[in-house]
Order: sequence, then structure tokens, then C-alpha cells
Amino acid sequence: MVAGTTATKTLEATLAPPTTGKEQRLECTVATYRRALSDAFESGADTQTAVNDVVTPYTLTSYAKDALKNYVPKLRDTYNASEIKDDHPVRFTNRGFTLDHSDDRRHEFCWRVPQAGRGNAFWIPLRINPEQESLWFDLLDEDVVVGEFRLQQHRTNWVLHVTVEYEVAEPEISDDPTRIGFDIGESKLLTGCACQNDTPIQPYIYDGGRARALRKEMHTTLKRLQERDAEQWRMDERFDHYQNALTDIIEKASREAVEYAASFDDPVIALEDLSYIRKNLDYGKYMNRRLHSWAFARLTDRIEDKALEAGIPVEFVNPRYTSQTCHACGHIGRRGSQAEFKCTNPECWVTEYQADINASANIARRVDPWGESVPWKPERNDSPQDGSGSDTATGHRTPSRQSRQTTLAVFES
Repeated sequence: MVAGTTATKTLEATLAPPTTGKEQRLECTVATYRRALSDAFESGADTQTAVNDVVTPYTLTSYAKDALKNYVPKLRDTYNASEIKDDHPVRFTNRGFTLDHSDDRRHEFCWRVPQAGRGNAFWIPLRINPEQESLWFDLLDEDVVVGEFRLQQHRTNWVLHVTVEYEVAEPEISDDPTRIGFDIGESKLLTGCACQNDTPIQPYIYDGGRARALRKEMHTTLKRLQERDAEQWRMDERFDHYQNALTDIIEKASREAVEYAASFDDPVIALEDLSYIRKNLDYGKYMNRRLHSWAFARLTDRIEDKALEAGIPVEFVNPRYTSQTCHACGHIGRRGSQAEFKCTNPECWVTEYQADINASANIARRVDPWGESVPWKPERNDSPQDGSGSDTATGHRTPSRQSRQTTLAVFES
């Protein structure tokens, strides 16, 4: 029997234009929630109990207060936030989600908007994304698990996001898979490399220049609008424009990554486990801002979701030293520039190699737990995410059978 696993998607719907009374109640909910969020964050509360003490007096549903108790401690611990934006969506726990459907209505789906106080909740029609219609019906029939849901105003529109989890068949790794590693970065948004017989083949690169330019332009534009005391709706409009453009890039890159993996026989995708990346980054204020704004988790999640839907197994591996280790001999080398890796082992055939491809080849190798070995660092814990052991006593790996350099010139336009 094939084991099952869960995939996660975010469903999006636009609320039908509300009446004046309903819109005032929506605006009141958003304003109250944001005050509670700001007060809880500014108080320094870092536990659910501490947050609860702050938000209890606010006129919010228990679903919103419980979401705040979960979210506020994460802002500093997980997201390393030093301040919060003033456009946060209202978050609700899944206990407060109620949906209705009827073929007789113009907008077939209706959402029950949670409100504080008994009998104050109200219904509002939803305009759903047609491509997600089947999941909305699954949600109605309780065939998928509802996660957190969020309400946000985008200028004149109200938008509802619902996170759902659903069962998919967990892909099985074959006895002789093609391991494909993906390295996520800033210069090169995504670099993939397949390994067959321990040899890197047919690398794939998705350039990060457009995303990097968009983030820089967004930061500059919003800063200038603030300095000019621009209307809030104008700032929101520009922010949404850039976020939508970045989301499109992430969707395209993740789709191409899975298509690239699917072009090989019996593929298995390897991704770095970057769950601790925000806590461990300390490269100064400027670089931290750039790196913290980078969508590592968003891209990783989209690749994983798309791969599961395509029936491709995904494994997460230890990310340490993937950029500094030579994929051919296993020695620690030098990354002299952002795009260049140099091996310092005089006996290795590698002298210069495209750095991101070298990193993705190392990531691919680590799908095999024996490939985690780094004998000159025996104290390191290089165990894969699944807990299987690694061979920290073996010697250097056998050099790759690749007979030529992969230099920078190959990828220069």
C-alpha cells in the first residue's frame, strides 16, 4: 500500500461588495485586531500566556485571539522581526471557519464572518478562483483539513485566504533514483543539478536578477512614497503590485523546477532544510534585511507542493557547507566570488566550478545518508531530516567521473 502524506494550498476568494453596514463591521474588526497585535508585540510578550493577558480586553472573537497567541511569539523567535507592518491581515484559527453553498445564488459560496458577541456573525458571498473550485467543494464536504484563515483589505476589495491540507499519495523513492538538488539563492534564484552515477548532469538555472531588482525597486518606491506623505491607498497599491510580481516569479520558478526534475527517470528532489536560517543569519543590518526579505520558505514550499502533486518524492537535507564543499572530492574549498567555487585540493580535477551548481550537486548527494560524510569534521551532526544516520567514519568520496570543468563562462550571457 502506498503511504499517504499531506499537501498544503492556500485558497483565495474575494468577498462580494459588502453593504455599508457590513463593511463598517469588517473595518472595525481589522482595526481592533491590528491594535491588539501592535500592543501585544510592543509589550514584548513572547509566550501565549503573556499575549493572552494583553489581548483579552479587546473586542475580538476567541478565534482571532487564539491566532494572535500563536502568531505574536513567532514574530521575534521565528521571523526575527524588530517591527511590524500596519497592514497585517486578520488571522483566525480554523475553529471559526464556516462555509455554505447553494446553486441558486449568483455567488454559490458564502462565508460566515466571525464577530465578537453571540449572534453578531454575518454571512457574505465569495467570488472564488475557478481553478480552485474542486478544493472549495472538498472544503465544504470536510474532505480537506482547514488551517488558519485570513481576512485582508486590498484597497477597495476584501480578500479571504484559507489554508487547507489534503491527502496525496506519498511518492516512493526507487532503488536507483536520479537525485536532483536545488540551491536557492539571491543572485541565482534557483539552481538545479541532477546527479547520475555521482556525476552532475544537465544543470538548470533560474536567474534571480528580476526578483532582486523588484525587491530593490519596491523598497525604494515605498520609501519615497512615505517621505512624500502619499495616501495609504497608493502605497498599498504599489506594495500589492510588487508582491504579485514576486509571487508570479516564485510560481514560475517552482513550476519549471518540477518540470526539470520530471524530465529525468525516477527523480527525487533534494532541498535544503532552511528552517533555522533566520535565527542563524547575522551578516550586519543591511544584509540581514535583504536576506530576511528573501522568499526562501515560499519557494521551497511551492516546489514541495508541486512535486507532491506530480508524484515526485522530496527529501530535505542538512544545508551546512553545501556552498563550500567540492562536490567531486569532498574537500572544503573557497567561494571566491558569488558565482565561482575553487577547490583547494591539489589532487582533485576541479579547479573552478560554477558555485551554485556545485552547491546543488552537494545537496543532491545528501539524499543518500552516506553522502553526508565529512571526515575532517567528525563532530558535526550531518544527519538527514528523516533521522537516518550518516557515515562519519569513511574516507573521502570517490571523485566524480565528470571529465571537464563547469566554468562561469558557460552560463554568462
